[in-house]
Amino acid sequence: MINWKSYLKANIISWLLEEDNPSVRYFTLIDLLEKPKYNLELIQTRKDILQRGIVPVIFSRQQEEGYWGEEEKYYTNKYRGTVWQLLILAESGIEKEDDARVEKACKFILEHAQDKKRYGFSVYHSAKAGGGRSNSVIPCLTGNMVFSLIRLGFYADERVQKAIQWIITYQRFDDGNYRLPDDWPYDKSDLGCWGKHSCHMGVVKTLKALAEIPINLKNEEINRTIEIAVDYLLKHHIYKKSHDLKKIAKPGWLRLGFPLMYQTDILEILEILTKLGYRDNRMQDAIDILISKQDNQGKWIMENTFNDRFLVNIEKKESLVNG
Repeated sequence: MINWKSYLKANIISWLLEEDNPSVRYFTLIDLLEKPKYNLELIQTRKDILQRGIVPVIFSRQQEEGYWGEEEKYYTNKYRGTVWQLLILAESGIEKEDDARVEKACKFILEHAQDKKRYGFSVYHSAKAGGGRSNSVIPCLTGNMVFSLIRLGFYADERVQKAIQWIITYQRFDDGNYRLPDDWPYDKSDLGCWGKHSCHMGVVKTLKALAEIPINLKNEEINRTIEIAVDYLLKHHIYKKSHDLKKIAKPGWLRLGFPLMYQTDILEILEILTKLGYRDNRMQDAIDILISKQDNQGKWIMENTFNDRFLVNIEKKESLVNG
């Protein structure tokens, strides 16, 4: 097997280990240098995440009850509400054991956004029933919240387990050749995410969530769902139209950015697939594009960003991405 370093035009490890971005330093130590959990440098870097960079800024804007912004606009206040902060925190490398504010935020989103009947995550809160409105549950939000909650240390929570079951039961992976059922969630006048074709973002984000489950905890149902989701993405060669592989499905998928929220790109999809252990020829075109974007310093430029819409800016557009 070819070592990943052979694809780089320069050695960038020292750059990734710079202390100004402790989250990047943390994941470099763990994923690239394969430091064990008990490594002192790794432990200190994890503490640094709470002291420097974007995480302390985000926490400085959190309400005492655990949410950000307006309580009921946890999703609709893009990209400043609670959902969006949880996603950033989940990508930062911290867990609930690191800070009580993480646990408060996770508990808030479980209590306010999760549909109490079927356990997906909803765009709107139900003042009458509590939790999220059943008719506003969407796949990408469910996937993103399950991913975030697992990353932040809530995998064992019964509500997260039920949300994983929601993905297994309701997430679609068809390619447009599908007769819509008459029952929930298809019994709405505005189908939105539940239309004729599976929602691409829903597939990516729910698969991202399932990829976070430790391999020894994946049961037959989870593994089968992963296989179906992966088959869907490989059928599209990551970024193409499955029914015409000469066409790009979404040009934005070729522009790299971080964080992606409910959007995606070829890097995120490739990361999910390789995390799950997949090595397939249908991934090669996307890999070639990714490698071609590297500059002579062995770095990649951030081409897409939500900056100026976040509570705190993360890197700069057209800057060298080390996230």
